[in-house]
Amino acid sequence: MGRILDTIDSPSDLKNLKVPQLEELAGEIREILVNTVAENGGHLAANLGVVELTLALHHVLDTPRDKIIWDVGHQCYTHKVITGRKNEIHTLRRFKGLSGFPKVEESIYDVFNTGHSSTSISAALGMALARDLQRERFRIVAVIGDGALTGGMAFEALNHAGHQGCDLTVVLNDNEMSISRNVGALSTYLSNLRSDPAYFRRKAEIESWVQRIPGIGPNIVRVAEKLKDSLKYLIVPGMLFEELGFTYIGPIDGHNLQDLITVLGKTGGMKGPVLIHVITQKGRGYEPALAKPDEFHGIGPFNVDTGLPLKPASVTYTQVFGDFMVQRASQDPRVVAITAAMTSGTGLSDFARRFPDRFFDVGICEQHAVTLAAGMARMGLRPVVAIYSTFLQRAYDQIVHDVCLQNLPVVFAVDRAGLVGEDGPTHHGVFDLSYLRHVPNLVVMAPSDENELADMLYSAFSYDMPVAVRYPRGSGEGVGVKKERKLIHLPQARIIREGRNMLFLGIGRGVGLALRAAEILQEQGIEASVVDARFVKPLDRELLGSLLRQFERVVTVEDNVLHGGFGSAVLEMAADLRRHCNILRVGVPDRFIEHGSVDALFDELGMDASGIVAKVMETWPELTRTGGWRILRFGEK
Repeated sequence: MGRILDTIDSPSDLKNLKVPQLEELAGEIREILVNTVAENGGHLAANLGVVELTLALHHVLDTPRDKIIWDVGHQCYTHKVITGRKNEIHTLRRFKGLSGFPKVEESIYDVFNTGHSSTSISAALGMALARDLQRERFRIVAVIGDGALTGGMAFEALNHAGHQGCDLTVVLNDNEMSISRNVGALSTYLSNLRSDPAYFRRKAEIESWVQRIPGIGPNIVRVAEKLKDSLKYLIVPGMLFEELGFTYIGPIDGHNLQDLITVLGKTGGMKGPVLIHVITQKGRGYEPALAKPDEFHGIGPFNVDTGLPLKPASVTYTQVFGDFMVQRASQDPRVVAITAAMTSGTGLSDFARRFPDRFFDVGICEQHAVTLAAGMARMGLRPVVAIYSTFLQRAYDQIVHDVCLQNLPVVFAVDRAGLVGEDGPTHHGVFDLSYLRHVPNLVVMAPSDENELADMLYSAFSYDMPVAVRYPRGSGEGVGVKKERKLIHLPQARIIREGRNMLFLGIGRGVGLALRAAEILQEQGIEASVVDARFVKPLDRELLGSLLRQFERVVTVEDNVLHGGFGSAVLEMAADLRRHCNILRVGVPDRFIEHGSVDALFDELGMDASGIVAKVMETWPELTRTGGWRILRFGEK
């Protein structure tokens, strides 16, 4: 007997299935998800938790006419499988394959590109308002997790949606987690709702009872209204959402297909905004993910039988940061750590265990995290804010206004800088040099290896001003981390290779790329100097200025967008010094970069060592000393 999934080519095929068949289909899909992520890496735990919810949505809704907006979108794998992409699911997150997030360019069923949290309700409300203005009729559903609901933007949208009163459904997927365990008053509030088995019938019962109170004059009416509100706050679940203008329904078992289908069907005819509170299990159906949902939130390839990673563990930049923070906090009681729902992702799990009173996970609230740090710094603490590059964008105003304007000594640990690989354009951290470099009072550094990261973090505490240290995802260069820390004087660059024909100026990961390019060029008889700039702001004008006077041919290498990045800073310095040398900039071009392994992306963009050499030889063909040389491309031996 064949699989039920073999009969599913689009969501319309789900409408012919009974609940037992849908339950069997859910099991088939979970098997595919586990095997696919084990091969390709990806977001497993969240996807395992929403299989039944996804099937119920597509069973009830008339997609793609009806619209589903997935908040963050990392939980859309089941959605992709049943919307005509099951035969391509093996390409998930691979170069030129399916994206790990909704992508409108990929399918008509993906109606809004997502990747950052807390955006779905705003987008859904915008679509609902457009629908009503155009006098159309279809359902719009935003699926948002309880972690994403901690973001302020989600509450702004809830408030506006309740005020507008248009027809809109919000499904709150409550699994008690974002990436790390959820924190804050909202998490506690939702926990209380989860523990209450009797739900929305109480609202009608209480309101019916209050309406039977005799109306003896206006004062009694006012008393009755206050009594009604007080009783509702005490007894009726979901009052937070009710007060925002939503009809609250729940909590509902998110793995009971019959209940999900019934509720989604009945709410289709309700007027105004509706919030359906669904309880799910992150990692459901695969024991290793169920036991450690934070580790299986985003994971590389792993062994299905054991759940263990396939690649041997190596020291990552994130681990170096985490180890440094524990060591520094042991020596300095003023050190505090702040993150935005990324305790494990930023390497702060050990810090949180060792120094619980000095660790603050604010939820998915990057803006609040930065201003919180500013307040702490104003009171004499030494806060370190650890946030991924792509998410720090969301706190730009707070960096400028609350930290740098006051010249407060906040350290920004900017993780996942540069191209991050398979998560794609929503997660590539390729803008931070550009959006940080022009801010007054801010020092911006990037290490070329893991030992230099530790030295930069150590040095950041000596500068007594705002400092951003940006570093890439994954393993370092393999140099290890020395026990003794070295102070890097501001803004000291260093020469790490000497040659007479040309000059490479590298920053961060660009230093290693420049070194490998220099090695290839040496085989062609071309000698190149390589400099680790270390600082994007301020630049070492003394050393770099003298080198710009010495070399006619200069190449800057960075894993940031070219517009406004490190290369632009060097060009500006050359103009200020009236040095008209030839400067070739290597970096990320002016477009959003797709997903794929970092090696594949560097090759595609001509940013790997061989690609850099090709750009050099195209720009300065007179450098060629020997004929018949050949550049190996990505994947060649």
